[in-house]
Amino acid sequence: MDFKSILRTFLKIVLPLALGCLLLWYLYSEMDISEIWRIIKEGVRYDIILVSLLFGLFANIVRGLRWGLLIRSIGERVKTSNVVYAVLGNYAVNLVLPRVGEVWRCGVVTKYDKIAFTKLLGTLVIDRVSDTIMVGLITLMIFIFNIGFFTNFFANNPALLEGFQSMFHSIWIYVGVIIFIVGIWIVFTYMSNFTLVQKVKGMLKNIWAGMKSVWLLEHKTRFLIETLLIWGGYFCYFYITFYAFDFTKDLGVVVGLIAFTMSSIGVAVPVQGGIGPWHFMVIATLVCFGVNENDAAAFALVVHTVQTIWTGLCGLFAIVALPVNNKENS
Repeated sequence: MDFKSILRTFLKIVLPLALGCLLLWYLYSEMDISEIWRIIKEGVRYDIILVSLLFGLFANIVRGLRWGLLIRSIGERVKTSNVVYAVLGNYAVNLVLPRVGEVWRCGVVTKYDKIAFTKLLGTLVIDRVSDTIMVGLITLMIFIFNIGFFTNFFANNPALLEGFQSMFHSIWIYVGVIIFIVGIWIVFTYMSNFTLVQKVKGMLKNIWAGMKSVWLLEHKTRFLIETLLIWGGYFCYFYITFYAFDFTKDLGVVVGLIAFTMSSIGVAVPVQGGIGPWHFMVIATLVCFGVNENDAAAFALVVHTVQTIWTGLCGLFAIVALPVNNKENS
């Protein structure tokens, strides 16, 4: 293995995982590990957590069905089982290589259903944009009706607010954006005859064709219903686990929705399985609602660990099932 390969592996796998583990160590380093361990052994209804896992699987299966709807809307034929398996495998790949799962997902459907990769990439953009919109809408709703929570959250974690503000106070952010935009304009205006630029243009046209899929949908209502089912499934996947712990079972749906939203924001950080950021967001949120820090830490550790194992197992099953499901295309 040459130096470039080692560096690429380090940047893609080791560095994100190391940062996540460092944050995890920082979060738990000053807590009572013996008390957390006692809760893990004696204070958890694992049967309830196992029931919650079914909702996570349901949500990801519906996500596969919704992606298939987008693909068919641009005139392509795709096997339903392929898109479902690809979505499940996507999450398993992301546990090893953050954000690479999306590329892998498009690649396997390209391989088995013979659809242009760039077109699939366009539909994937719509898939992810719809997720961003949903998280944004839920966050906005929580902000409007529970502004006191955010005030408390940032008061307890001032470094987060300071880091966010300093990012936008830096002039180099704006200079970098301007340079990038001008550079792109120069390349596509004055270098349009270059072979590489023409290939990029062709790729962007295919991506745009895939992105237009949402406007070409004959079943927009079905797309909306499936989107709501996906996020309803994810919420149940998370919220049902509240009933597995004595200290969270009486917190209510609103607190569950807030914790779920904050955990979804944590997952957006490009770290394997959201390890570290997910724990921080959930612990900090539960503490804001009066949960003991050790209890909150035990909740985050148990729920994230079980759900990560479940995601990996479902994904591995899907990865193995894909070639078996497509023997006729081999």
